[in-house]
Amino acid sequence: MTTQELESETASWRDYLELCKPNVVLVMIVTSAIGMFMAVPGMVPTDILVLGNLGIALCAASAATINHLVDRRIDLQMARTLNRPIARGRVGSNQALAFSFALGIVGMAILLLYINALTAWLTMASLLGYAVVYTLYLKRATPQNIVIGGLAGAAPPLLGWTAVTNDVGGYGLLLVLIVFIWTPPHFWALALHRKDEYAKADVPMLPVTHGEQYTKVHILLYTLLLIIVTLMPYLTGMSGWLYLLGALVLGAGFLYWAIVLLVSDKPNLGMATFKYSIVYLLALFAIMLVDHYWVAPSLLKQAS
Repeated sequence: MTTQELESETASWRDYLELCKPNVVLVMIVTSAIGMFMAVPGMVPTDILVLGNLGIALCAASAATINHLVDRRIDLQMARTLNRPIARGRVGSNQALAFSFALGIVGMAILLLYINALTAWLTMASLLGYAVVYTLYLKRATPQNIVIGGLAGAAPPLLGWTAVTNDVGGYGLLLVLIVFIWTPPHFWALALHRKDEYAKADVPMLPVTHGEQYTKVHILLYTLLLIIVTLMPYLTGMSGWLYLLGALVLGAGFLYWAIVLLVSDKPNLGMATFKYSIVYLLALFAIMLVDHYWVAPSLLKQAS
């Protein structure tokens, strides 16, 4: 596609929305909200629930826009990202940078003025971790990019926790650990499906550098580790029997897909595993929330 053809396309509000990666941000905000609810025995104050998640979402959207900007040349070489607004030229680099800064400044202002400084600076650290450390360096430097860089994406539950408590608690860090261990098998499953595109774009994802079988083994190993880690909320007293049951059932489903992926060469299994991993995380946190408000209060009543 020529530069003239690219410049003939004009931006719409949908292009700016796409820059924010709304689906990714939505998952982050769900986990952030769960962190808020898990931090208190009752209802989260409405102002914290609304403004806290709004500030976190705006900062996450700011980082997502930087990701679009940095990856614009790679995006043109991958079918999944070929039509992104910056790659296609509908949004210019300067406009995208200004949009990102505006989102980040407003998001940080909301967190500093209406939530607390701890949450604001942790959010800033997460934003820089994704937009700068991962996108600018790790993604192109090492096949362990998603493992190391995954810490930034695992932060939202802790951000929700600190928004309510103004404190980094052990349970908040445990929520981070769950998302951190979940990220590699989640993303490597997608990388398997998009292996040829990553190779064409010269991005050293694990299937490209070490092969598909090696990646499948590591998906299985991380899935086993994830199952162990997701037992910790029950073992530490953070959650009750309903969460334990849900974690075991959902973990068994993830393990099934990891094993099928390992032993079968059928096409599209990577994408099927990737899709299940999203359902897995959302369902796990939803069950944790139901357990928090239903099982835990009833246990306290029995104990009293």
